[in-house]
Amino acid sequence: MSAPTAGKAEGARVVVVTGAGRGIGAAIARRMFDDGWHVVAVDRDSDGLDALAEQLPGIETHTVDVTDRDAVGALFSGIEERRGRVDGVVNNAMWVRYVPLAEVTEELIDGMLAIGLKAAFWTTQAAAPLMAARGEGAIVNLSSPAATRGFPGSSVYSAVKGAVSSLTWQLARELGPQGIRVNAVVPGAVPTPGARQVVDDEGYEVRRQMAALKRLAEPDDIAAAVAYLLSSDASFVTGHLLAADGGL
Repeated sequence: MSAPTAGKAEGARVVVVTGAGRGIGAAIARRMFDDGWHVVAVDRDSDGLDALAEQLPGIETHTVDVTDRDAVGALFSGIEERRGRVDGVVNNAMWVRYVPLAEVTEELIDGMLAIGLKAAFWTTQAAAPLMAARGEGAIVNLSSPAATRGFPGSSVYSAVKGAVSSLTWQLARELGPQGIRVNAVVPGAVPTPGARQVVDDEGYEVRRQMAALKRLAEPDDIAAAVAYLLSSDASFVTGHLLAADGGL
């Protein structure tokens, strides 16, 4: 963990980004840091967080298992104590495996649900009272095109991301009266190191051809969409799934 007192000035907006150790999460953390937010980067990969902290002096990092409700609660309590506010949460953490239906195991389902869905409940539960106390806040979830269309071997992943989309709509309605906006970004194919463990070059070529722009996404493309939904420019946007998919 980086020094708790490090970071932006005390009045800076505070955003918590899960799965920030690499890939899209790291890009989101960098973008929000560059936009002047105090970034709390969270991951279970301490090496990735250490590398991020070297790139962004002053970022706050925490090695946390976001599937652990108590650990998440303690994280947010610490942020409240040190910073006095939480303005944004980005639920990016996910563990992805593509397998045929016949090879789906209980361990696989439990693992993907815990990281991809339950963790979003725990962070939102912890953040919502802090946001409500200030009368405003923004939560951005990461969904997927797989939530609404079929891909071979993606039954568990698609089910989790479908649940994330539904959770986004529901929480936007539930938390809106407290001034809390809840949206999601639906990324196109982003060939990060983690994603390349489950999608090969042939699979990415298929995805490239499916996109209207005929290219794959960069992590910064997704980070830009997240930054918009967190910003005051989106102050009247809630319950929205923003597709940053190149026209998929």
